[in-house]
Amino acid sequence: MNPTIQHKQSVVCSRVRLTTSNTIRKIFISVGLLFALTGPLAADKPQPTIITFDAPGAVATFVAGINPAGVISGGYVDANNVLHGYVRAPDGTFTTYEAPGAGTGPGQGTGPNGINNPAGDITGNVTDASNVTHGYVRAKDGTITTFDAPGAGTGPGQGTQPLSINPKGVITGWYTDASNVNHSFVRAKNGTITTFDAPGAGTGPGQGTATFSGVTNPTGATTGSYIDSDNVAHGFLRSP
Repeated sequence: MNPTIQHKQSVVCSRVRLTTSNTIRKIFISVGLLFALTGPLAADKPQPTIITFDAPGAVATFVAGINPAGVISGGYVDANNVLHGYVRAPDGTFTTYEAPGAGTGPGQGTGPNGINNPAGDITGNVTDASNVTHGYVRAKDGTITTFDAPGAGTGPGQGTQPLSINPKGVITGWYTDASNVNHSFVRAKNGTITTFDAPGAGTGPGQGTATFSGVTNPTGATTGSYIDSDNVAHGFLRSP
């Protein structure tokens, strides 16, 4: 091989090796700077924490919801299997309460189901001494108003079952009539109650329209479930 050509190739190879080494060195320096800059930020980032709690006097504590202010609504069961309501403030302070007419026997009492945003109103059901359920709404100031949907049965296991309350104070739920058929209702903030049934809902015991997992959104649309005459469950959407 021509010595001149061989020399030129050697020079080129040396330059390539030098360039490659410099490039690799720059990459490592860049990565190091990246870790140096982002490492402290990741370390300073607050990590999620979990706080456990129990309502005073509870043998079992349940949570119904939390609003943007951090106020938690829920219920608890005492040693006599009676249900009570509570409100937990962001600082951990508990306020317990009973809805008017709440029974004091096992399985009776006050059962919260939802808290709205951001007013802090709470809705739920209260089971009386005859095991009939009624609806209630608790205002942020502690005032409690009970109500019954038109047509709600008055026998054991019957009555009114509020499920949720939206930011406008509209309550969604269902009621069981004297024949043990379920129907849904929407209660406006002013107390007006509108009942309805989904098309195809069954009319036998345990059938009908029940918003077991339903809610009314801020625009007034309501969703839930109904059970037909074959005991098959379906969903529904009710427009405002």
